[in-house]
Amino acid sequence: MKVGIVGCGFVGSTAAYAMVLNGTASEIVLIDLHANLARAQAEDILHATPFGAPVRIAAGDYPDLAGASVVVLACGVGQRPGEHRLQLLERNVQVFKKVIPLVLQHAPEALLLVASNPVDLITQVVTSLAGISPGRVIGSGTILDTARFRALLGDYLGVAPASVHGYVLGEHGDSEVLVWSSATVGGVPLADFAGQTCREFTGDEKSLINNGVRRSAYRIIEGKGATYYGIGAGISRIVSAVRDDERALLTVSSVTVGVEEFEGLSLSLPRVVGAQGVVTTLRPDLSEQEREELNKSADMLREAVRSIGF
Repeated sequence: MKVGIVGCGFVGSTAAYAMVLNGTASEIVLIDLHANLARAQAEDILHATPFGAPVRIAAGDYPDLAGASVVVLACGVGQRPGEHRLQLLERNVQVFKKVIPLVLQHAPEALLLVASNPVDLITQVVTSLAGISPGRVIGSGTILDTARFRALLGDYLGVAPASVHGYVLGEHGDSEVLVWSSATVGGVPLADFAGQTCREFTGDEKSLINNGVRRSAYRIIEGKGATYYGIGAGISRIVSAVRDDERALLTVSSVTVGVEEFEGLSLSLPRVVGAQGVVTTLRPDLSEQEREELNKSADMLREAVRSIGF
């Protein structure tokens, strides 16, 4: 499968690197406003292909997107230390007004995978600008936050993160909702598993994990300027679900269809992802407190969407 990546900074290049190591794509085209950066990233990643999968990777321009099944949108300005994700919005909307027509001109059938922040709002903007089915525009959403949740729970419980099932929903940002009520380990409810293994959860443990998930991006940005390894792997995971028509359940962002209280709004919910993009959106089973928090997250996103006229 051919994949295009527009934006070759930390996130775009790391996504390409993850796809090469995982064999997610057979061909990758890198595009950036700074052509020298795209060429340098492509050459560097090419040298990793003997240690990964035989992927063809090269720098190009928008016409080289022809035939791409997925175009990853990792362009735009980055998040500054201490900057709220929503503060990125106005600066990035202008970028996408230029990029989307060029992408669709040369890859009209491609799924658009949005990785730029604030991802939920950019996904909403891209869907409006593209004028295509909402299911064909996928935001990376809380796939990374969900991975952080599973990783921290697994670490505390002493089990592999792959055995932990739990979601982070809503905004990819400050108002995101950690869904504790339905989290399980190997099909066993979280509280039962913790009790059986003598690792009872108190408010302190939950607070530490909540802070670890919710504040990690700020700590990482403060320490090294950007986050990219986790989201790069997450992007590769979404692309593989599309490639294999996997019908994987992922917490990605998309303009919601079929869930009345979130209809027409882009935020992360459990969604089935396959070759056609978002196939189905599920209504999550939440506690009363989690439902209230998710509604507040949605209201905040609606207000931001209204503020920019989308």
